[in-house]
Amino acid sequence: MSVQPQVSFAGPQASPIGAERIRLLEAVGREGSISGAARSVGVTYKAAWDAIDAMNNLFGRPLVEAQAGGKRGGGTALTPDGVRLVATFHRLQSEMVRAFQVLEPELNGTGLSAASLIWGFFMRTSARNTLRGTITAITDGAVNAEVILAVSDQTSIVAIITRDSVRDLGLFPGRAATALIKAPFVILAPADEAKRTSMRNRVEGVVARREDGAVNSEITLDIGGGKTLTAIITLRSADDIGLKPGDPACALIDASHIILAVD
Repeated sequence: MSVQPQVSFAGPQASPIGAERIRLLEAVGREGSISGAARSVGVTYKAAWDAIDAMNNLFGRPLVEAQAGGKRGGGTALTPDGVRLVATFHRLQSEMVRAFQVLEPELNGTGLSAASLIWGFFMRTSARNTLRGTITAITDGAVNAEVILAVSDQTSIVAIITRDSVRDLGLFPGRAATALIKAPFVILAPADEAKRTSMRNRVEGVVARREDGAVNSEITLDIGGGKTLTAIITLRSADDIGLKPGDPACALIDASHIILAVD
């Protein structure tokens, strides 16, 4: 039997809010409507509204709001309180998993495994670049979706992932996420030579460091907002383009080479 820690919010004479209702809020943020969110999580339109009303009553303030206009003629979005509730839920869930990890020695012989409980919550990655930001837009396609992640006031990263991944990760505008980019996937060019390109991501910056090895060169760009982006290219390529600390440069990244992760 698999046992996992569960987080829920409860109040006097109010239905508790757990993972299922948090998934409904995530779906509202992602789909932009109550009907779309209901279909996404597999409940009726009435059941979705009843759940949202229960959450509003528990917290004493609206977690979703109607939006007028737009190409779909209006819809529904999460309020700032709704976005904070989703983030708080996932943070509490992660902290509970950490507590289970600390209790691992005491779980011996009980059939519980803290290691299995934390799988999916914690990860180590070989990706050289991890850029945390906030999702600003999601555009659906037939199979894939385009997700825009603002990693600083000056820079946004565009990722192409499947629609299933958008749903499974619970992505919606306003949610925090992290872009993972392997350094070999970053193409560098002098800033004035990369004005026109088919690459979806064109990130300008200034060379902060260059470290040459026997075969490759690791070049790190300062892209503003306290963020950096590192590329690994061949030493010959680095010599050919002549980038050195202080030079303006441009990083080109294919949107399909970006992995998104959430807490």
